[in-house]
Amino acid sequence: MSGASRSASAILLRSEDDVAVATRPIPRGTALELGGARVEVREPIALGHKLAVRPISAGAPVRKYGQVIGFASQAIPAGSHVHVQNLRADLFERDYAFASERPHPPDPLPGPARTFQGYLRPDGRVGTRNTIAVISTVNCSASTSRAVADRFKDGRYRRDFPNVDSVFAITHKGGCGLPFEGTDHQILERVLAGFAHHPNVAAYVIVGLGCEVSYASHLVEARDLVVLGAQASGGRSRADHRPRMLTIQEEGGVTRTIEAAVRAVEELMPAANSWTRSEQPASKIVLAMECGGSDGNSGVTANPALGAAADMLIADGGAAVLGETTEVYGAEHLLTRRAVTAEVGQKLVDRIKWWEWYTGVFGARIDNNPSPGNKAGGLTTIYEKSLGAVAKAGSTALVDVVPYAGQVNGPGLVFMDTPGYDPPCTTGLVAGGANVLVFTTGRGSVLGLKPTPCIKLATNTPMYERMIDDMDMDAGPILDGEPVEAAGRRLYDLILRVASGEATRSERDGIGEEEFAPWTIGPVL
Repeated sequence: MSGASRSASAILLRSEDDVAVATRPIPRGTALELGGARVEVREPIALGHKLAVRPISAGAPVRKYGQVIGFASQAIPAGSHVHVQNLRADLFERDYAFASERPHPPDPLPGPARTFQGYLRPDGRVGTRNTIAVISTVNCSASTSRAVADRFKDGRYRRDFPNVDSVFAITHKGGCGLPFEGTDHQILERVLAGFAHHPNVAAYVIVGLGCEVSYASHLVEARDLVVLGAQASGGRSRADHRPRMLTIQEEGGVTRTIEAAVRAVEELMPAANSWTRSEQPASKIVLAMECGGSDGNSGVTANPALGAAADMLIADGGAAVLGETTEVYGAEHLLTRRAVTAEVGQKLVDRIKWWEWYTGVFGARIDNNPSPGNKAGGLTTIYEKSLGAVAKAGSTALVDVVPYAGQVNGPGLVFMDTPGYDPPCTTGLVAGGANVLVFTTGRGSVLGLKPTPCIKLATNTPMYERMIDDMDMDAGPILDGEPVEAAGRRLYDLILRVASGEATRSERDGIGEEEFAPWTIGPVL
């Protein structure tokens, strides 16, 4: 936060900003020195909320991060609380200036290249976990798939197969009632294939009902899943070695299917267990970046710290993936300026325009955000939320824009088109190959998503201490003066430890199966 102006209770992020952000609750009557001016607080300001540092005229743009976050709906005196009662998100034009800023490649980090302990797969990707997946093609086989995975929940198999981290179920509410080979069918199969071929999955079993639209053999044939765990066999499988597919109708019911699938998992255990960790370069990390339960400090602490860590990873040759198209709305021009080409920048704008059309079809608006919880934490408009969210992207060039659940080949910063809602967003990011996920939160999200470890990064210390059993790291010290770069380095160190096998809080709590939620964009038939 170079150029920021601090007082004991608030921070002015840019000299041209009209508002400062409370770094702790501020009582009415408090006198603050910000940006060389004295401001007397006219009313109580909660942590993460905004106060005007100068008088703002009705209709005037209001700036935070040096960018427009909305327009004053009435005259706002200096020292006033700036929030929903006096700030609105009017539409305004943004200069995309495609590829006008050419970020220099990040300098290699000093000292030896960073490494972690991971599972090198035959295709060259590296797993941070070593799991077996039970994949349901349709909701009709979800309970059966869950029952199979539950047989292994007690972990007794680890006595004989200590290198298998978990057996988990991939279940969902779709798979039928959708147009055959239509957009939703393609998305679902792309997601399921992304999880089946994920570097953190050593082997998998597919469980279906037998009459669904998204039937198992179509998934295998359409998505090139012809090798059952080329992972699990060390790459020695024949090209015609098909995965184990079971359908409830053919097996003779739920009970028989469960028993057959349990046997199939047991047969995969020895091959999956044969994988061991070895030293791998940090360039093999594909980092998913997500924010949820955001507050007014998300764009001040945790998101910039994650952006700094992403820069460090990219300097080491890795990839970082940003999603949430609906939550970069109003800040997308900051990314298009950093695109490696105008064509890459235009791909992002095209997705923004599609979302404007898509939400309009249902009588909604893309800027129907933030949520009530976000607003309670100090966020007022989608523009403010988006500007804070984009801080996760660090400072490097935008090298590509990929579709939902599209494979990320890296290196560098990549944008994936996803909804802002956390479960479908993270599902797409993980399906794209992310082997570590960092989730920043100000209100306190508890999301996890198997098979990728999810690091929870708190934006403020009070929430971190209140939910310490669910948070992995506190970025709150930035509010007390810790440099963002230092917090980013702490986070990068944690990413490497987690990639090497250190369990996250959500993993310790067994969270991460219910959060699997492929994006559905069309009608249910």
